Amino acid sequence: MPSPLPKVFFFRPTFRLSAQMQHRLCENGQFHPDLHQTMSILRSAFIALSHHQPLRHFSERSALGRRLSSRFVAGMEIEDALRAAQSLQNQGTSSTLDSLGENVGTPDQARRSADIYHRLLDAVAGRKINATISVKLTQIGMDLSRDLAAEIVSGLVDHAVAVDNFVRIDMEGSPYTQATIDLTRTLHAKPENRGHVGVVVQAYLYRSAEDIAALTAEGIRIRLCKGAYQEPPALAFPQKSDVDANYVRLAEKLLTSGIYHGIATHDPNMIDAAKRFAREKFIDKSSFEFQMLYGIRRDLQRSLVAEGYNVRIYTPFGSEWYPYFMRRLAERPANVLFLARNLLKR
Repeated sequence: MPSPLPKVFFFRPTFRLSAQMQHRLCENGQFHPDLHQTMSILRSAFIALSHHQPLRHFSERSALGRRLSSRFVAGMEIEDALRAAQSLQNQGTSSTLDSLGENVGTPDQARRSADIYHRLLDAVAGRKINATISVKLTQIGMDLSRDLAAEIVSGLVDHAVAVDNFVRIDMEGSPYTQATIDLTRTLHAKPENRGHVGVVVQAYLYRSAEDIAALTAEGIRIRLCKGAYQEPPALAFPQKSDVDANYVRLAEKLLTSGIYHGIATHDPNMIDAAKRFAREKFIDKSSFEFQMLYGIRRDLQRSLVAEGYNVRIYTPFGSEWYPYFMRRLAERPANVLFLARNLLKR
């Protein structure tokens, strides 16, 4: 007998977007001011649901869940990710491949996660695909032992050096920020690793300006994003307008650093600000890249490529997609309407 649906599925919505309000929800995800409160509530709800284990268990094993996630997740297997990366390359973009998973419970799970990345590095080199890898430290044992995570990620960077590739150490919630930056700096300090390992910085954290100053002083490549975790006001800007302003300030620091960085955003305002600043400072388009997420704003991805900018697509895959999927909905609640429309069409 099939397992019953988690109780979380059986709820009555407390509000409904009217047709007029949906119309005012712009295609690029920018909301009319009177919708900001609703979107804030949605963001908090999706962040909370990202930790809901019964719903995760059901979703990752159901055909409906896989169907919903397929817009943002390239597939379940390594071959799915490689096919997606090749297709993206044919369209003029590069990729960063991410085997989804986090907070593993045993050293064996951590090593199995690492094995997927080693296989990716070999496959990408063999097929000459323009793709790097992105790894979360909790996926390779950080919660179990920092020494274990350091050993595993060091092996991945060694492999990336051998095949002339690059490892992006992803950023998670604020409890991991300092450890992630420290480990990245330690790895990059080895002369043979320079240019083969980088990190992510989140613009919503107050500390990020200081982190960028320290990292760029050592020549470390950065992916700048806004941030997708629920952080307290003591650590992060609570208002979107403040996050946006900080993002622009940090992007300008990266663009003038002389290091090849990734400006990761789907926000047209942030993209326009970066393009405008680069033009004013005579910064060549080839000296940085825009980064976007698989399945989001494909129209914007294509337009940037047509304008001659480098574009890299963060391409996740794997069966443990649920937390990632919920954070994408939290980042951009407009995706909920998109998914609902497309689900009804099928």
